[in-house]
Amino acid sequence: MASELDGDGVAALLAEAKLAAAFDDPEERVRLRKAAGLSLEQVARAVGVGRQTVANWEAGGMPSSPSRGKYLRLLEGLAQIHPATAQPASPAQQPDVAVQPPVPQQTDPNVAEARPVESPAARQARAGYARQQARRQTSSADQVRAELRETIAAAVDQELTKAGGDADAAAGALVKRAIPDVMGLFARTRAQARYEYTAYPALPDILRKPSKTDPDLVWEARPSWRHSDFRRHPDGELAVTALDVNAAYLSALKTWLPIGKLTHSSGGEHDRKRAGVHLITPSVWEHPHLPSPLGDREEEGPVWVTEPTLRLLLRLAGPKHRMVEAPVIHESWTSSATETFLDSLRQLLAGARADALEAGDDVTAAYVKAMYSKFVSTLGESSHNREIVRPDWMHLIRSQAFANLWGRAHKAHQAGLTVVSALGTDELHLAGGDWRQTWAEGRGLAEMKVKTDRDGAPVTYTVAGVR
Repeated sequence: MASELDGDGVAALLAEAKLAAAFDDPEERVRLRKAAGLSLEQVARAVGVGRQTVANWEAGGMPSSPSRGKYLRLLEGLAQIHPATAQPASPAQQPDVAVQPPVPQQTDPNVAEARPVESPAARQARAGYARQQARRQTSSADQVRAELRETIAAAVDQELTKAGGDADAAAGALVKRAIPDVMGLFARTRAQARYEYTAYPALPDILRKPSKTDPDLVWEARPSWRHSDFRRHPDGELAVTALDVNAAYLSALKTWLPIGKLTHSSGGEHDRKRAGVHLITPSVWEHPHLPSPLGDREEEGPVWVTEPTLRLLLRLAGPKHRMVEAPVIHESWTSSATETFLDSLRQLLAGARADALEAGDDVTAAYVKAMYSKFVSTLGESSHNREIVRPDWMHLIRSQAFANLWGRAHKAHQAGLTVVSALGTDELHLAGGDWRQTWAEGRGLAEMKVKTDRDGAPVTYTVAGVR
C-alpha cells in the first residue's frame, strides 16, 4: 500500500514538473491570462493565493507552493483554449519585400539629371512595409502600457500587504513614493520614443524665480474670476451649480512642449512648430460674460506668457472667433516642440485611473492622482525631483489646464448657460440651464461632476439673474 501511495506521489510530482517546464516562460503565462481576458485578481482567487503572488509568477519566479499545481493546471487548460500562434519567420526567411522593399533603379528620360524612379509595385510594397512597421510599433506601445499598468497594480498590492490591508495607510505610503514611481514610469514610456529631450537645459533668467518668496516671472493665467455684470432678471434668482473638471493636470499633459534648449528670438510671427515662453502685449478683453484668457491680470503692458496662453489668444483672434485682437509678440524663448511628448505617460495614467474608478479602488485612484499632480509640480527646480529641471514645462502644463478650463467656459456660454465663476484650473460655476445637456456627469476625463463641500454636500447657491 505504501509503495502504491509513493508511486502516486512520484507521478504527481512528475506531472507537476512537466507542467512547470512547459510553462517556464513568464511571457507565455501572461499571454495565456490576457488571451482569456482574466485579471490578476481572478486568477489569484481561483488558485487560492494573493494577487501579488500571481504577479510574481508572471514576472519570472515560481517557487514551489501548495497552490502552484492549481496554477499550472489552469495554464494547461488555457493553453488548450488559446494555443500559441506560429512565430513569424525571421527576416532572413521572409520575402525581401517584407523586410525592405527594393526600389528599382529606373531613370526618367524627361529629367536632366538621372534620378531613381520608383515603380508602382515598389511604392505599394514600401507603403505596406510602412504600415507593417506602424502596426508593430502600436503593438509594442500597447504591450509596454499593459506592463506598466501591472507595475502600478503591483505597487498598490505591495503597500496594502505592508499595511495589513489598511487602505488609508497604504494610500499614504503610495503618495509618499509617487514622485520616484512616476519618474520611473515616465522613463519606461520614453524607451521607444522618437524624440530626445534635454532634462537640464540652461535656463534663461525669465524662468528663474528672483527668490523663494517672490512670484514667478512667467504669467500662468490661472484665474479667480467672477461675473461682475449681474442684474436682477424678471424671472428672479438663478440657481448656480459649482462643477469640477476631472483630473485637470492629467488632461493638460497633452500640450506643446519644448524638448530642447530654449533659444532667444526677437519679435516676428509665431512658429507653431516651436514652443516656450513669450513676451507679449495683449489687447483689451471686452467680453464680460467670459473670463479673460489672461486670467485676473490687472497690470497693463507687456507680460511673459506660456505657449498655451499665446495659442489660445491667437486662436480667439482668428477668423473662427474674432473675439480679440492678436497680441504683439516682442521676444520669445523657444525650442522645437511636440504636442505628444507626454502622451504615452498621460494615456497610461488615464487608463489606470479609469480602471480604479470603475473598480471602486480608492487606493489606486489616490496613487495615480498623486503621480500626475506631483509630476507637474516638481518639474521645476524642486528638491523632490532631481531627474528633470524643466520649469518651462511646469508653467506650460499648468497654463494648458486653464486654457482647457477656458474652453469649457466658452462651450457652456455657447450652449446658452451663464458662466458665473471660473477658478484656478478645474472649477466652473454655471447657471441658467441644465449643464448635463453639454457634458455627461461622471468622473471621466471628458465628463464633469458637481463640486462637493467637506461634508459631501453639493455646492449650489443662488444669484440675481443676468440680462
